[in-house]
Order: sequence, then structure tokens, then C-alpha cells
Amino acid sequence: MLEHGGKLRHAAQRYGIALDQWMDLSTGLNPQAWPVCDIPTSAWARLPEDEDSLIEIAQHYYGAANCLPVAGSQAAIQILPRLYTQHKNTLRVGMLTLAYAEHAHAWQSAGFKLILLAADEIETWLNQLDILLLVNPNNPTGHTFESAQLLNWHQQLSARGGSLIVDEAFMDPTPEKSLTPYTAQKGFVVLRSLGKFFGLAGARVGFVFAEPGWLHRLAELLGPWPISGPSRMIAAAALEDRIWQADMRKKLQRQGQRLAHLLTDNGLPVSGGTALFQWVETAQAESVHQQLARQAILTRLFTQPCSLRFGLPADEQQWHRLERALIELDYTDEGSDSLCEVAGR
Repeated sequence: MLEHGGKLRHAAQRYGIALDQWMDLSTGLNPQAWPVCDIPTSAWARLPEDEDSLIEIAQHYYGAANCLPVAGSQAAIQILPRLYTQHKNTLRVGMLTLAYAEHAHAWQSAGFKLILLAADEIETWLNQLDILLLVNPNNPTGHTFESAQLLNWHQQLSARGGSLIVDEAFMDPTPEKSLTPYTAQKGFVVLRSLGKFFGLAGARVGFVFAEPGWLHRLAELLGPWPISGPSRMIAAAALEDRIWQADMRKKLQRQGQRLAHLLTDNGLPVSGGTALFQWVETAQAESVHQQLARQAILTRLFTQPCSLRFGLPADEQQWHRLERALIELDYTDEGSDSLCEVAGR
């Protein structure tokens, strides 16, 4: 399996620092999670039911006609290639060179040969692709594609029977840029996650949006009860809490900007980011990662290119702690053992 952020126990063991001393900035999850509602005993005692209104609530929140709840968008990512395997020797699948690595891993594991592209190469290659898969906003770079551009690319792909697949796991802070309202069209697939904006990664809830026939085939592959009853109840309540959502969007925009300024002011100018994380491309990435880890601050390290992703601190104490640690960074420190990893979420 690929490496991911959030491996606090591994870091605690490696650096000999107690688990409860760590500040986890490695995941890009909202550290101010939606306050989980009380779960009645009956939710644990019964099998999950599709008729519990979660689908209708999700359709309203995301502004889409058709959706399929899944056990986190990761479940869909792993299964998606199986919908196309009968054509794996002929389909040309394009995706970004630097993006959430589970996408490339899933398609390559299914036997597909990928065309890896930079963002500015997509237009040139589009007429040679059958499937274009993008993460928007991209993880870890934070690059955001304009909706008009994506709609144009979908039109070109679908005209010859192709598909556009977009992973919008980090889209919730900017819902006006989402493409979920267009997913009733053939060859248009969007993935969403409850884990990032709502901070509910442990609930393992995500959604796939596409035309009904395509969703039916995906549901058949996933099998019954992909999400537990309690998780369905939590997801429905979170998606209906419009007051919390509006307030959190404002908070996250301010905090994302604050993090960008804090990093830049302390010698780590950001190369990109979102309201939930900032990405810093620097030759000193591994050294910075290890110096911060020695102070029990976990970041996400990448090597292609050499870079770091910083999530948001959870409270003012953590903000001040991060600021002190950044001020104390020694950019002549070459670090020690390698912790380099490939791109992941």
C-alpha cells in the first residue's frame, strides 16, 4: 500500500516522542471537525438502509441529480478502473504527474498504461485521451482548474465516447467551483469526500456523482452496505447543517491565508494551496520535515518534487507552537535518515 499522512504512531515511535505530544499537520483535514451528533443504539443494531434520506440530502447539498454513497472516496478510487477493464488494452488514460497517488496506483494495478501530464500539457494531449482523471483542487499542489475549462474538456471527450473523472475531495470550501451539477451528462464523474472539509475522515463517507446507469454498475461492484448506519446518520446531519458550513468556510479561508503568510514570512514561500493546506516546494523539504518532527510537528513530505504539505493547526496554541518552530528552523541542517515518500493524501 502507498504511504499517506496521519501516521502519528509511526512518527511517535521513530522520534521517541509520546503520541499525545504531537501536532498533526500532515493530512489536510479540517482540525475543527463538525461536532458529531448523538448516535442512538438502534443505529448500531440495524443494517444500514438506503431509504434513510442520505441520498436526497446529499443530492441537495451537492446540487446533483444522481449520487452513490461510498465508504470514503477511496473506495470508489480503487474500484473505478474495474468499470473499464474490458478495454484496458486500448483505453488511453491521462492524469497529472503530481496528484493523489492512489488514482495512478489503482489504474496501473488494473493493468492500464497511463499518460502522465503536467497541467499545461492537457490541452495538447486531450485528443489522444479516452479518459482524463483530475484532482481539483489538486492534492498536494492546490492547483485549481477553471470550471469552464473542465466543461470544455468534458465536451471534447464525451463527443468521442470518452470520460472526465474529477476528484473534488478538497472542493467544499469553494462549492461554487464544483462540477457536481453537471454529472447527469454521459461520461462525467465526480468524487466527493466527507473527510476533508467536515473533518470526519474516520466516518469513511464519500459520494460518487454520475449518470444513473454508470452508478448502478459501480454499486454492483461495491456490494451491499458500503457505509455503516451510524456513519450514514452522521453524514446526513453534517450535510444539513448549513449554519456550521457557512461559518466554517469563512474560518477556513482566513486560516488558509494565515498559514500561507506564516510559512512565507519564515522562509518557506508557498507554491500553492487551498483553504485546508499549503504546499511548499523547497530543496530543504526533508530537513525541514525532520526538524519539525523532532519538535513533534508532523508534516507531509514529498520527493517528486521535493516539497512539503502543511495542514492547519487546530487552535491558537498550535498556531503559536508552529510559529516558534518555524522561527527556529536551521536551513543549513542537512537532516539524517530519509523519510521521503511518494505523493499521497
